Amino acid sequence: MARYTKAVCRQCRREGGKLFLKGEKCYTPKCPVDKRNYPPGEHGQGRKKVSEYGIQLREKQKVRKVYGVLEAQFRRYFRKAEQSRGVTGEILLQLLERRLDNVVHRMGAGASRAEARQLVRHGHFTVNGKKVDVPSYLVKQGDIVAVKPKFRDDARMKELQEFAKGRSFPEWLEVDVDNMAAKVLRYPNRENIDIPVEEHLIVELYSR
Repeated sequence: MARYTKAVCRQCRREGGKLFLKGEKCYTPKCPVDKRNYPPGEHGQGRKKVSEYGIQLREKQKVRKVYGVLEAQFRRYFRKAEQSRGVTGEILLQLLERRLDNVVHRMGAGASRAEARQLVRHGHFTVNGKKVDVPSYLVKQGDIVAVKPKFRDDARMKELQEFAKGRSFPEWLEVDVDNMAAKVLRYPNRENIDIPVEEHLIVELYSR
């Protein structure tokens, strides 16, 4: 599978704000966005006039980078959202939030979505007691996502558990930090999704 192999923090700088792709580092003064809050590259500090298409494209790229999905996969999510009842942009974000790797990150068992994705791929999590190693698996209302018992005592998981104790969790998840488990109470509303994006611009982009 194709994946981004360059400096991750460049993506945040390109989008003009923190996308929280590096986990704990994003919350410290070492974050490059705090030090150099302008696009990377030789001409990063130059003024550029951005077209309407460019603005729409940046919103789409921002969401893709936050959730770590490729273009073809993102288009599939958009088509599914478009065919569903409701507001297309909100349903698109809801689908991305329901990804297993995102839920693992939201419950504090992964400092970043990239780490959560890796942990899921390695088979460290279960959904309703059954191992699921597909990061794109969409959780449903009532599902219980949990760390496998034998991985609960892992040193890294202990670190994540301590880090999670100081975090706030979305209202649509009921999180048990002590056992590193979460129950999906309902599907997330737009108000529950803290991604700084104007999703209607993505809909306009794909409607061209």
